[in-house]
Amino acid sequence: MQKGDARPLAHPLPVGMRDFLPEEAERRQRLSRRVLTSMRLFGYTLVVPPAFEFADVLERGLGALPASEMLRFIEPESGDVAALRPDMTPQIARILATRLIDRPPPFRLAYEGTVLRRRAGRARKHRQLPQVGVELAGVAGSSGDLEILEVACASLEAAGLDQFTIDVGDAGVARPLIDALPEEARADATNALTAKDADALRGISSDDGLRTLALAGNDLAALTSAIGHFSGPTREALERLATLHAAAKERGLGSRLSLDLAEVRGFAYYTGMIFRAYARGPGEAIGAGGRYDELMGRFGAPMPAVGFGLDLDALAIAVATARPSEDGLTRRVLCTGPEADHHTRELRKQGVCAAVIADRDRAKAYALAWGYTSIIDGDLVIDLAPSGDQST
Repeated sequence: MQKGDARPLAHPLPVGMRDFLPEEAERRQRLSRRVLTSMRLFGYTLVVPPAFEFADVLERGLGALPASEMLRFIEPESGDVAALRPDMTPQIARILATRLIDRPPPFRLAYEGTVLRRRAGRARKHRQLPQVGVELAGVAGSSGDLEILEVACASLEAAGLDQFTIDVGDAGVARPLIDALPEEARADATNALTAKDADALRGISSDDGLRTLALAGNDLAALTSAIGHFSGPTREALERLATLHAAAKERGLGSRLSLDLAEVRGFAYYTGMIFRAYARGPGEAIGAGGRYDELMGRFGAPMPAVGFGLDLDALAIAVATARPSEDGLTRRVLCTGPEADHHTRELRKQGVCAAVIADRDRAKAYALAWGYTSIIDGDLVIDLAPSGDQST
């Protein structure tokens, strides 16, 4: 290719980026809409942060994500370093601390958008990650934690999932035990605890506390046993988790929850409850969240905060796995013939997608190519099955 020539369009996107074509984009939009509608019922109102911010703003609130996740560039107008957002929580914190600080707490905000992160080797297929989530600021302790768990369960149910599990832990359980280790051993201990590798932990520390967490079960009996084993800050965190579990059970969420005493994801960032949501299909978490009471203070507006985000890619796979017989198509009607304009006007009044094609001979091929569910030609209605079969 000569200098100045246009780039060939066989593979026009940067690595890790992608297009959402009409059918997938429509399914994704419906999924997001169902989740956001559920969140709105709990009082969460939508905000839309910008796609990029000054890098120092995002770095101030990254927390559980390393700064290397950010894609930086020089902002032409100011000459400052800007970055594409790898996480929306710092943006919500900035909005709360600046644009909304004059409003009374608590703050209940929902968000939707795409975050961009660097690819972690070959394991991560995409770096363009669609998300939807909520942040609750100004409500401390188990009251806020319980609300967030309830919103998360309702959101997943609204998405179309009947079977899912939320693994709940507390950042304060493992943190004191990890911090007590020599600095050079902390990363290895964290990795071993994440893998629940008791043998590896035996070689890292003579204290059996971390091994106890690694071998603990995921039910209330395991939690009760662990409370009896520990003292100090770890015991306090376990008792806090037990209180939250009891409150969640009273709220009817008990069947959705599983306990994970060895959860250490982002424990240097989270200050209390942490959780991940799982369902069959994607092979990874479909959502995650927790309490991060120190974040807002970094933006000059100290207050307790808790929230979660859902990965719409993983959630879409989970929903498709749970409901394979549902193609998710909304009604889309293609009208042809002399009465086409009249039919489309009437259908649109009913909230039905309707379009016209003048060439009757091309109607079926066009409808199948663009995902229309039926064709109206005069008094004839032709229903199109998802497979492309025709029935009248």
